[in-house]
This record gives sequence, structure tokens and C-alpha cells, in this order.
Amino acid sequence: MNKKIIISSDRTCDLSEELLTRFNIRTCPYHIILKDKEYLDNVDIFPKQIFEQYYKDATLPKTSCVNASEYIDYFKSLIEDNCEIIHFNLSSALSLSHQNCVIAAKEFDNVYPIDSKNLSTGTGLLVIAAAKMAQEGKTAEQIVDAIEKLKSKVNTSFILDTLEFMKAGGRCSAVAAFSANMLKIKPCINVDTADGEMKVGKKYRGDLQRVLVQYAKDRLSGKNIRNDFIFITHSGIEPEYVQAVKNVILEETDIKEIHITTANCTISCHCGPNCLGVLFIEE
Repeated sequence: MNKKIIISSDRTCDLSEELLTRFNIRTCPYHIILKDKEYLDNVDIFPKQIFEQYYKDATLPKTSCVNASEYIDYFKSLIEDNCEIIHFNLSSALSLSHQNCVIAAKEFDNVYPIDSKNLSTGTGLLVIAAAKMAQEGKTAEQIVDAIEKLKSKVNTSFILDTLEFMKAGGRCSAVAAFSANMLKIKPCINVDTADGEMKVGKKYRGDLQRVLVQYAKDRLSGKNIRNDFIFITHSGIEPEYVQAVKNVILEETDIKEIHITTANCTISCHCGPNCLGVLFIEE
């Protein structure tokens, strides 16, 4: 008889409460420190609060991943008789979370840490895939092996409306941010699943809604996309922009489920408001 499989993830996977409940996924949040007060990411603080604080006094939060000691306590809280835990982490290229998780997992013989090589619902897509395999009765080893093969097929990207927050966080120069904003350049950021890094892709220019529509068409064009799930994930944006992108997906694909989620604070504090991405898995 197979052991019970518990699927878990850093809360940076950005899955909605409905999906977490539906697939019985457990989550562990990062920490956000803002104005000397500590919060749990996307539990008791959300991107809107971070943006409001920044525009009020130019303060950006500090983010803190889950440390090894916290992971040990977390895994202890999940353990049941005859179970195995598969836990997904934000890309190791972006955070120490996976490294800490690996250290913690050495204290157990039934915890499998996975470096998603991804972020946000790019990770979330892998988490759901693992949860579905667990429901099908696959073993932990089979699930981990399948996920390792699936990582390279996740397509994660997003459009930045402004480089102001990248500049404030030291991730781009003031000159680059100023030039991009003046010229209304909105870069597409892609996640390279080979190394889990974020890299600049196509640079769009013009009105945000028009850019988002063209971006969505570009991302979906010529792709053989799995038709079960696709995500529109954003850091906080007007509903009409989301609907415009959703319309493109409905026109261009036969996706069964389109899910709209809000990005975690850990990512959003670098990307700024009006950031939006389309995320899916290719066949």
C-alpha cells in the first residue's frame, strides 16, 4: 500500500484558497518586514499595502524566506502516520528558501524538497500537477521524477508597467528606469527554467492595455499548451486589464480553467503595481 502523499509549497506559489482547498495543498508563508513590523506574506499583508506605503514615504519592505528551523517545525506539524511530504520552493536562484528546506529535510526520512526553478503560479502549476498525481495514487518517487521532467515545460513571464520598484530595490539603474518610463517601455520578464533566473525578454511600448493584449497574443501564439490550467497572475491591476487578457486566452486557446490570482508580496515589491503575467505548461 502506498504511503499518503502530502503536497506542500512556499506560499509564493500564489494559488488561490479555492485551489489550495480543492487539491489539499499545504503552504508555508515568507516573512515581510515593513516599518519594523513583521507580517506573513499574502496572509496578513498584500501588495496593495506595500505600494501604498512606498508612494507615501518611499519605503520598501524587507523580505525574509523561511529558515531551516521554521521548516523543521512546519514539517513536524504536517507529519501523519505512513506519509511522505513533497515540498515546493521558490527558485533557488531567487531565494535561500530551497537551501534552507534541504537542510531541514535532512532531519526527516520522508520529506522531498523541490526547487521549482520558478516563481508565483509558475511554481503553482507544478504544485497542482503534483497534487493531481498524488490523487491518482502515484508514489512520492514517481511524482518527484515526473515534476523534474515537467519543470522545463512551464512558461512563466510577466509585463512590468514601471521600473520604479526595480530601481528602488537596486535591481536596475535610475537612468534605465527613467528612460523606460519616459518612453513608455514595458519589458517582458521571462523565467528561464534552466537556472530559475528572471531575464528580460521583448520590450513593449505604449498604452498598458494594448501592450497586455499584444503580450498575451505573443505568449500563446504557436504554443502547444496543456488545456487544463492557465493563470493570469497580477500584483494589483484594474479588472478591465485582466478581462482584456482573459478574452485573448478565450479566443486563442481551449483552456478548461482560467484562474486569476494575486502575486505574493515577495515578488510584487520588486515588480510594482500593474504587473501582469500569463503562465501555463506546454506539452
